Amino acid sequence: MFETDTDGIHQEAATGALPGWDRVEQLVQAAHDRYRGTDDGTVADYIPALAEADPDWFGICVADVAGGLHEVGDSAVPFSIQSISKAFVYALVCEEFGHERIGELVGVDNTGLPFNSVIALELNGGHPMNPMVNAGAIASTALLAGATADEKWRSVHDGLSRFAGRDLVVDERVYTSEAETNSRNQAIARLLQSYGRLDADPGETVDVYTRQCSLLVTARDIAVMGATLADGGVNPVTGERVVSAEVSRDTLAVLAANGLYERSGEWLFQIGLPGKSGVSGGIVSIAPGKGAIGTFAPPLDAAGNSVRGERSTAYLSKTLGLNLFASAEPAPAARASTSTALDSRSAR
Repeated sequence: MFETDTDGIHQEAATGALPGWDRVEQLVQAAHDRYRGTDDGTVADYIPALAEADPDWFGICVADVAGGLHEVGDSAVPFSIQSISKAFVYALVCEEFGHERIGELVGVDNTGLPFNSVIALELNGGHPMNPMVNAGAIASTALLAGATADEKWRSVHDGLSRFAGRDLVVDERVYTSEAETNSRNQAIARLLQSYGRLDADPGETVDVYTRQCSLLVTARDIAVMGATLADGGVNPVTGERVVSAEVSRDTLAVLAANGLYERSGEWLFQIGLPGKSGVSGGIVSIAPGKGAIGTFAPPLDAAGNSVRGERSTAYLSKTLGLNLFASAEPAPAARASTSTALDSRSAR
């Protein structure tokens, strides 16, 4: 299991609202202070441009559903969104096709295999299984509104910009670097096509997907994007509805099952929140009805997840009372009332 380093920290109950403003500010600062000296992990280098990231960068932002932003450290440092984009493109596609149809086309089940696995496709008859692995993400991108690659790209760019509440731009150096090294994604796209699960041109689809992953965001941006899902599809900063409440629900369910790939079970067990990571060092975690945590720290563990991001998110999940599975013990009066009601039913 990954190391969260939160033993002994009191687990607050997830029921109720976030603590007051000053308390959230204090805890976000405490998380940063606690983990900024952590030097575990390695900066990703399989995409050459990513290897240039400063390993000391570390930013945290908590965005609440009222539009409040609690930031510390390098929360405004831009990085390419990478796989975090999968969650929000999936939401856009769900808005277009609906709950049942997108479940049939892309799927919702964990593969139990790495994010770029070709074997997972072959084992499942060419079915992508879920939209958080590369096969499912490429299939999702192909389903975006637009008759041409340019139109699909505009759907991606406009949709993700609305989630972030500002106009996002592509890091052209990352895009070029990634386009020169994405032969596995091209192979996955052609395999999807061979199984009849990709109607669009494979090369053009992978190009749109590569640009999608190269959009520049910050810890603040991904926190706002996550808080939009937490707020039932309404961006809490701009007030714009981006997707429906039903789509937000479905996206969070898929993230809970698949957002951290084959380690999604560990993540849910340790942290108790839907989340999504990216190889640039970003992680977004969402607490429905409350808000979201965006973290950025480039050094990654063996599974490709930010070490400082994992640990600070675990700390904040506990101290802010975000874990979906942590409920408060009922007050004595409530217990007595429940006991009386059960006794009454038994008497019938």
